[in-house]
Amino acid sequence: MKKEEHYLQVAIHRLLTLNNVFHFAVPNGGLRNIRVASALKAEGALSGVSDLILVLPNRIIFVELKNGKKGVQSDSQKYFQSKVQELGFEYIVWRSVDDCTEFLRELVNK
Repeated sequence: MKKEEHYLQVAIHRLLTLNNVFHFAVPNGGLRNIRVASALKAEGALSGVSDLILVLPNRIIFVELKNGKKGVQSDSQKYFQSKVQELGFEYIVWRSVDDCTEFLRELVNK
């Protein structure tokens, strides 16, 4: 994960935690040696999985984090998005803390 996206994810994690949104990260990135990568793949690790998963009452949201307008989804991330949406789940790309803040505002107003 790029440093900018790391800091974005840390800030968003803190914001979600402060707002009592149950969520978790999927540590799918980073450099790994071939043995560890093979073991993770054997356990079911999947390329392209979103960075965060939010679990709300009767609602699961997959959140991909990208750095501003520069960040683009990889092909595996686009594939994951399509599968998630085909199954009826929400998939969101957040590019800033403001995106998360807006989501939280909408959540409170529902």
